[in-house]
Amino acid sequence: MASDSHMLAPVCLIENTGGQLVANQEALEILSANKNPLVVVAIVGLYRTGKSYLMNKLAGKNKGFSIGSTVQSHTKGIWMWCVPHPKKPNYTLVLLDTEGLGDVEKGDKKNDTQIFALVILLSSIFVYNTMNKIDQRAIDLLHYVTELSNLLRKVSTPDLEGVEDATNLESFCPDFVWTLRDFYLTLEVDGQLITADEYLENSLRLKQGTDQNVQNFNLPRLCIKEFFPVRKCFTFDSPTHRKKLAQLETLPNDELELEFLEQVAAFCSYIFNHSKTKTLPGGIKVNGPQLKSLVLTYINAISRGDLPCMENSVLALAQIKNSEAVKKAIAHYDQQMGHKVQLPTETLQELLDLHRESEREAIEVFMKNSFKDMDQKFQKELETRLEAKKSDLHEQNMEASSHHCSALLRAIFDPLENEVMQGIYSKPGGHRLFIQKTELLKARYYWEPRKGMQAEKVLQEYLQSRQSTSDAILQIDLALTQRQKEIEEARMKAVAAKFEAQRLEAIQRYNQQMMVQREWLHQQRMRQIEMIKEYQLQQQQRALERRFQEKAENLNKEIEAEHRSLQNDVENLQRNAASQDDTCILL
Repeated sequence: MASDSHMLAPVCLIENTGGQLVANQEALEILSANKNPLVVVAIVGLYRTGKSYLMNKLAGKNKGFSIGSTVQSHTKGIWMWCVPHPKKPNYTLVLLDTEGLGDVEKGDKKNDTQIFALVILLSSIFVYNTMNKIDQRAIDLLHYVTELSNLLRKVSTPDLEGVEDATNLESFCPDFVWTLRDFYLTLEVDGQLITADEYLENSLRLKQGTDQNVQNFNLPRLCIKEFFPVRKCFTFDSPTHRKKLAQLETLPNDELELEFLEQVAAFCSYIFNHSKTKTLPGGIKVNGPQLKSLVLTYINAISRGDLPCMENSVLALAQIKNSEAVKKAIAHYDQQMGHKVQLPTETLQELLDLHRESEREAIEVFMKNSFKDMDQKFQKELETRLEAKKSDLHEQNMEASSHHCSALLRAIFDPLENEVMQGIYSKPGGHRLFIQKTELLKARYYWEPRKGMQAEKVLQEYLQSRQSTSDAILQIDLALTQRQKEIEEARMKAVAAKFEAQRLEAIQRYNQQMMVQREWLHQQRMRQIEMIKEYQLQQQQRALERRFQEKAENLNKEIEAEHRSLQNDVENLQRNAASQDDTCILL
């Protein structure tokens, strides 16, 4: 749509006729002609709470969307007003005003939630308009509808299924603005003043604990936080005296409360300056034809009955949340088993232990995310599915073991098969060598780890399939062995005869050598005898010479002794003679 042909007034985009939502062809044609990127602002809230007034202000008008002043709801279905974006050139601001929730004349809560869910999916900025304060009923309703919106998005655009990471979810989900009309509370906590944003975040704060009441309290808040990563809150005083509200469109600003005007200006400024372009996963900016396509896609899904049609919103939430809880638990189980299990496992007990551990964690995930699982219906469904997965894993484990063991046997025994083909074992004693090699390879197979529970069965089947080869080698071995025995016997006889001849020749040589040696020994003995005789003669001669010498020496000694004795006698005679001479002289 060209910038000079923007709409002068809103038109009905989706008509609510007899409880059926139908797209208005005129509005769809307007969208088809608009090729600009779109900023889509939608508002939802109870009827008679001033939603249309805020949307008119965003359009820069006092009139446009119908503002009712009676107990009867004015806006029916979803109305659209396309205006130039005041802050973004070549962008179009698409304003979506919805019929009020809880219209007693309609009496169809299912129709309310369909419109609520639809505008969440169509918008890039979603305004939730409630009265007075944030309460549990408003949080529960918002939670319920966000879950329905998420479900409607998935069933309407299955090609987007699986694109659930934080970046894509944040780009797809609208920014959230909670507007509190006729707000009368003081923004104060523990004596400290707080902002409207802090009031919103405090209202969405989680409680500590794990009991069911705490889980029921936290669940809607968690979902709202996840679905609306960007959140903002505005509070509005009452615009004027209650009796003047019927003329709100025509009242001049000086008859409206100044604080209310400032609050409306702040709201509009935020919407304009924090405009988020409507995008699809992958960062695709939505233009008019694409928004038209989304409108038709979602309405067709609603018409097919893809949204839960239940009067009890708690039951609807329970079904949605518990189904999601089962999916999350199964996904967690699959993830954990994928990380922990390495097929094949060595034993069945190993697989069962890993299953029980992951099953326990999966049930914990389910319990954490479940909501009012009456009679444990969904938990039993989860347990049934986990049991089926255990059976499937057991079969996969057995199959993986068979495949792995077969491949391992081929790798180990292929060299033996090649040797058989080369005829290495086609010889006498070949069967014994073949059996020895087979046992060696079996030991190597047993040594390999993580073969799984089919290890022995696959081995025996393999060996049985190769039994014919072993039998053939045995027959060849026996035939060749008999012939070899005959050849060996003849060879042994020839060897024995040769050995006997060699033995006799050796004996003869030995005898000759012994004769020569005896002769040599005889001559040696004779020579030794001669030498001994000569030695004995020499010894006898030496002995005679020694005896002669001794006798000569003894004789010399006797002569010398006799000589000395004679000499002594002479000396004595001489002394005696001298003595006698002396005596004679004296006399």
